[in-house]
Amino acid sequence: MSEPAPHRIILAHGFTQTAASWETFAGLLAARLPTATVRAVDLPGHGSAEALQADLWASADHLVHHGGRATYVGYSMGGRVALHAALAHPEFVDRLILVGATAGIEDDGERRARRASDEALATRIETVGVEAFIDEWLANPLFAGLTPATDLRADRLRNTAAGLASSLRSTGTGTQEPLWERLATIDVPTLILAGTDDAKFCEIGRRLGDTIPGARFEQIDGAGHSVHLERPAATADIIANWLTQEPRIRPIEARRA
Repeated sequence: MSEPAPHRIILAHGFTQTAASWETFAGLLAARLPTATVRAVDLPGHGSAEALQADLWASADHLVHHGGRATYVGYSMGGRVALHAALAHPEFVDRLILVGATAGIEDDGERRARRASDEALATRIETVGVEAFIDEWLANPLFAGLTPATDLRADRLRNTAAGLASSLRSTGTGTQEPLWERLATIDVPTLILAGTDDAKFCEIGRRLGDTIPGARFEQIDGAGHSVHLERPAATADIIANWLTQEPRIRPIEARRA
């Protein structure tokens, strides 16, 4: 495959969102990187891919199939998919940017409990429907930094109960195998982001930054979990500056096997 255009960027959304959730942020990022091609992909269970059932590895296959060789930016669930893509398809991932993402739950008991919680949440979606569930979901303290102007409720309502339930069962953190021991094999420039008001993911982000070789961790002031929605301009600034300053992409054959 030929060398991609400078800063070809693919965006992977979070749970209950769609590719359209990136629209404002993508415009800001493209304005800062005039040579960039910026586009988003609907992940399995969401948007145009709502009927697709896939675990995280298959979701990574789906992401790179539609994204091609690029810099991958993944938020929350999308960050976990992008992380899987970097491990399974390093030939497609030139740079990796993880926003509010994790490499999984290591403790077996905690992972089982999270899996049970995800299953209960999936059943809840099927019981109450998308609209009621989205209102409950946005009331989660994790999204306290969002407002009616930034929570993209209308976009989330484009999803279906079946698609969201399937996504939780297939790609929820409870079903994710922990990847921490594999992170040392990632051999592409990596940026980790989290909002200063999101203490849990700041801690996880620091650990990701310490574990992925050469990775850089940055916090975004005055933001919680959804930094690209809460402070889109500041988030775009940090990513654009990092992409501009980051050394040239090494040829695939020069990366570690």
